[in-house]
Amino acid sequence: MKPTLIVSAVQQPCHADRQTNLDFSIAKIHEAAAEGADLVVLPELHLDSYFCQNEDYNYFDLAQSIPGPTTEILSAVAKKLKIVIVSTIFERRAAGLYHNTAVVFDKDGSIAGKYRKMHIPDDPGFYEKYYFTPGDIGFKPIETSIGKLGVLICWDQWFPEAARLMALAGAELLIYPTAIGWDKEDNPEEQQRQLDAWITIQRAHAVANGIPVISCNRIGFEKAPDSDKGIQFWGNSFIAGPQGEIITNANDTEVNLLSCTLDSTRSEHIRRIWPYLRDRRIDEYSDLAKRFID
Repeated sequence: MKPTLIVSAVQQPCHADRQTNLDFSIAKIHEAAAEGADLVVLPELHLDSYFCQNEDYNYFDLAQSIPGPTTEILSAVAKKLKIVIVSTIFERRAAGLYHNTAVVFDKDGSIAGKYRKMHIPDDPGFYEKYYFTPGDIGFKPIETSIGKLGVLICWDQWFPEAARLMALAGAELLIYPTAIGWDKEDNPEEQQRQLDAWITIQRAHAVANGIPVISCNRIGFEKAPDSDKGIQFWGNSFIAGPQGEIITNANDTEVNLLSCTLDSTRSEHIRRIWPYLRDRRIDEYSDLAKRFID
C-alpha cells in the first residue's frame, strides 16, 4: 500500500430511479477527488432501491453485464479523476445466472478486478438467495495501483473466516459495501443491539488482522412492495484503523462523505506488537472446515 492513503466512503440514500442514484454517487466521487482521495467506496447495490425485500422475477431486468453500461461510466470517471472506485453491481453473468458483484476501477480507468458476494442471506426482507448465486471467485484481494484491497460485501462482514482469508492472501485494507437496516417493528433497545453488533464485528476484523476497515452503508427508509413494512437503513458508515479504532464515522440519517488518511506503517507496527499471524495454530484448525462438530 502507498505510505499514506486518503480514503473515502459515500453514505447515501438509494431511490427507485437508477440515474438519480448514479448521478449522486458520481457527484460524491468528484467531491472525494477534490479532497485528494485515492480511493472512494460506494454502498452495496447503490444503483437501485433494495429490491430484495420480496421475490419478483421482474427485478432480474435490473441486472447488467460486467463490463457493461455502468462499468463504462465509472471507468471513465475513475480515469478522469485518477481515483480508485469500489462499486457494487447486480451482475448478469448469463441468462438465469446472477451475482451481487463488487467491481474495482483503478486510477487509469481499467477494471482492476471484481468480487462476487460469497455469503448470501435469506431472511424476511432480505431475500437475496432468490436473486444472487453465491460467488465463485473466492476470497482474493484485488491488486490496484494503491495496494491490495480485500473487498467483501455486506453479509460477508459477519464472518471472521472471510476477513482472515483476505488478510492471509495479502489484503492491506478490508472494504465492506453494505445495505443493512432495521425492521421498524423492533424496539429501540433491539435496534441498538443490532447496530452495536454490526460495528463490533467489523472492528474486530481490523483488530484480528491488523489492517484498516472501511464499512459503507446506505441510509433512508425503503418501503417494501405491496406492504406498509420496509427497511430503515441505519447508515453509521465508518472507517477504522488496524487496532479497530474508529477514525471517522457517520450517524444513521445523514448523507456523508467520510474521508481520512491511513498510514500503512501503522499496520506493519501493529502486526509486530500483536503477532496474531505468527501465533496462529494452523495445525489445530482443521475442524473449521466442518459445518458443525458433533
